[in-house]
Amino acid sequence: MKFTTLCYIEKDNKYLMLYRNKKKNDLNEGKWIGVGGKFEEKESPDDCLIREVKEETGLTVTEYKLRCLVTFVSDKWETEHMYVYTATKFEGELHDCNEGLLKWIDKDKILDLPTWEGDRLFWEKMQNQEDFFTMKVEYKGDKLIKGE
Repeated sequence: MKFTTLCYIEKDNKYLMLYRNKKKNDLNEGKWIGVGGKFEEKESPDDCLIREVKEETGLTVTEYKLRCLVTFVSDKWETEHMYVYTATKFEGELHDCNEGLLKWIDKDKILDLPTWEGDRLFWEKMQNQEDFFTMKVEYKGDKLIKGE
């Protein structure tokens, strides 16, 4: 099982999104996602969030909120627990990411982008609910078969 973080950084009614198109053997290739990544040894979810955002964007998040915990189950990949955050304040200058293209996208345009079907489920719920929630999504190959 792996543990990861994902963050949607907000500015001017937009989220910073990452189009994954640079990394070899990337299971997210061709998809738009928030920024984040895998936990390192001895990291808490917040530690991982801060490190991953800094590495991928050059930004340091200073105000953020844990929104949900999503469990991904797949017949193809290792089970994953993903801690999903939103961030409303940050410092620093945005830099290029070695995993793909970073771009500020209008919130109402996010679902027009190619994303994972499961990501759409928790993203929509986050837009309509402030309280923390958990969700489990199941994939067969690249196809979502269950989301709760």
